[in-house]
Amino acid sequence: MGDWWQRNIMEPGKLPLLLALAAFTLTFVITRVVTRLIRAGKGPFGNVQAGGVHVHHVVPGVVLTVVGGFAAVAGGRHGVGSALAAVVFGIGAGLVLDEFALILHLDDVYWTEAGRKSVEVVVVTAALVGLLLAGFTPFGVDGMTQDELRDRANVIATVAGNFVLSLLALAKGKTRLAVFGVIVPFVALIGAVRLARPGSFWARRFYGRRPHARAKAHLRAYRHDRRWSGPRRAVQDWIGGRPDA
Repeated sequence: MGDWWQRNIMEPGKLPLLLALAAFTLTFVITRVVTRLIRAGKGPFGNVQAGGVHVHHVVPGVVLTVVGGFAAVAGGRHGVGSALAAVVFGIGAGLVLDEFALILHLDDVYWTEAGRKSVEVVVVTAALVGLLLAGFTPFGVDGMTQDELRDRANVIATVAGNFVLSLLALAKGKTRLAVFGVIVPFVALIGAVRLARPGSFWARRFYGRRPHARAKAHLRAYRHDRRWSGPRRAVQDWIGGRPDA
């Protein structure tokens, strides 16, 4: 375990990423605790108002993300400056993605059903960054030996193959599998070979004249959602709070 930690997490250049992830996660947790206290009318916290305008925390989040991002680019990957920039960037990203649904809908949907999207994006982001820290790199290049990496054709074929699988999974409406397939090789293969979700680009393009495939896709999506929507909502409520009725 110690060797794995030294080889992957404490590898030179990865400390800023670790600090950014820690700051991102901690900021999201603290923000959700504070907003839930405000919602319940408990504690000394309250909404920030300026000139009669409710200033959402995505605003300082954007400022911190921009400052931290430019500071990281200017400061390189080593030294105290890069570590501080990573923390600032992580805090800003946590504030921004906590209100991702607000940006997506251009409306204050924080405590609505649509606001669940913010929690989902934060969890997926943290998981992807964690995979990068664990030693995974996009499109499966991390799984290649040094000899294979020297062969440009092998590298191009590996990257192209994983990219195509992720693209197919995305076209079939399997967004999560497509995203994780970018980092973990062949995860997107599951989404690429299975039936597309109703309403996806693949279903609209190829199932229009195939009623049997269309009906099967609807049935499979219905069964999947019935099985997993409940547990997924329970986890989202535990992390981010239950939406308003």
